[in-house]
Amino acid sequence: MSIAIRRATPKDAAAYARLMSHPDIFPNLMQLPYNDEEHWRARLTETCAPGKTDLPLVAELHGDVVGNAGLHPAGPALRRRHVMTLGICVAAESQGRGVGSALMGAMLDFADNWAGALRIELTVYSDNDRAIALYRKFGFEIEGTFKGYVMRNGQFADAYAMARFHPHPPRIHA
Repeated sequence: MSIAIRRATPKDAAAYARLMSHPDIFPNLMQLPYNDEEHWRARLTETCAPGKTDLPLVAELHGDVVGNAGLHPAGPALRRRHVMTLGICVAAESQGRGVGSALMGAMLDFADNWAGALRIELTVYSDNDRAIALYRKFGFEIEGTFKGYVMRNGQFADAYAMARFHPHPPRIHA
């Protein structure tokens, strides 16, 4: 089984809509419901625009998109330019097959070796054990708990703030 990782394009909008609205996936995302193909086409068009420093990636198995991930600047504030945020989604039928690890590896390679990011942040539901295990595998640590952070299925749910620091921050070698 060979997982192919590539940059996402607006042409992937239908795959994003399919993956991120799946009833087994959606409850673990912090997205609003009913995002359709046009919504994702607009977001991907913006994210992929020239001059943007976001990195949207998709994972393919046998030519089918089975996962996506994004690495995004934390914001325009000068003092937070060393920080990026990460989001990831893997199709239910592809979980446990290395897709998440392939996407995480590509995201962190970009962050560490090309973007000069010192800190990568993410937010995850506190009961999403599978995702938390993946993040820990790649060096993320829980930094705190957000109580009642997000509405999910009519209930307030807790989430963890997790972060990973660059394992070998760049330095000037004299």
